Amino acid sequence: MFKDKILLITGGTGSFGNAVLKRFLNTDIKEIRIFSRDEKKQDDMRNALKSDKVKYYIGDVRDRGSLDYAMAGADYVFHAAALKQVPSCEFYPMEAVKTNILGTDNVLDKAIQHKIKKVICLSTDKAVYPINAMGISKSMMEKLAVAKSRISKETVITCTRYGNVMASRGSVIPLFVAQMKQNKDLTVTDRHMTRFMMTLDDAVELVLFAFKNGSSGDIFVQKAPASTIGQLAEVLLKMFRSSSTIKSIGTRHGEKLYETLLTREEFRKADDLGNYYRIKPDDRDLNYSQYFSEGDESIAKMEDYHSHNTHRLNDEELVSLLLKLDYINDELANHEKN
Repeated sequence: MFKDKILLITGGTGSFGNAVLKRFLNTDIKEIRIFSRDEKKQDDMRNALKSDKVKYYIGDVRDRGSLDYAMAGADYVFHAAALKQVPSCEFYPMEAVKTNILGTDNVLDKAIQHKIKKVICLSTDKAVYPINAMGISKSMMEKLAVAKSRISKETVITCTRYGNVMASRGSVIPLFVAQMKQNKDLTVTDRHMTRFMMTLDDAVELVLFAFKNGSSGDIFVQKAPASTIGQLAEVLLKMFRSSSTIKSIGTRHGEKLYETLLTREEFRKADDLGNYYRIKPDDRDLNYSQYFSEGDESIAKMEDYHSHNTHRLNDEELVSLLLKLDYINDELANHEKN
């Protein structure tokens, strides 16, 4: 699918961008363009990879003009640039609006203008029933992508929505590992809180599945297992043979007890594609009579698809999943040396 093609990744120096590079660098793709505003991360990546296939573009999705250089001649776009931290978005909600909503608007408008063939926008489970600024901004990003898909004739726009990516930047696993290394308590907000568990490789697979199978306006969700945060902390303590203890500190700003990947309304109309769900866009127009003339009684009987009712990992399954992470294997190796 990517032979001799040019792929642009916005926010390309982040965890997802690095995972895509790892997957594609030694394939027959023609060029991978990394677009981000952090020149140090770009320089670190440039020095680490030393690859002529990777090109670097300094810019910000908030600045429409900076996207022109990066998109000119590109075939596909993976839109990963975002503010992702719940607390920082909670304290600076307009910054989340500028990057996650207005930035996405810029990316999609420029993609349509440059006749990009496909754009995949990365979303999150926090966009479903959002209670924090990050989730609200990502929910609006999804709505924006679906709306733009109705008017984009040559550009296919789809979204992927996934849960907690294990060991990604700012996530809880690196925090727990750092606390163990410093012989500190593992700070857990609520031991019974559940989160979907998926690896970065799973996230890349979801995006590639959406790329291959998506029509404009589709949102793709990967079926994922879950664990409680308390169980995750306990398993990590055993894996690292740590003497640290678990300290419950209470729920933080904007945190949920569990995360939802599909609302019951979406679940009702979603296509079950094996390991994935596809949510097709609402194809009604602005003739409001259509919204009152038909309904679906079965929706009231449906459940959401969330981290409390998905497959719950046992300890052995969670250990197996953790050992798929390069980060965990590297940290365990360093732990053994010390």
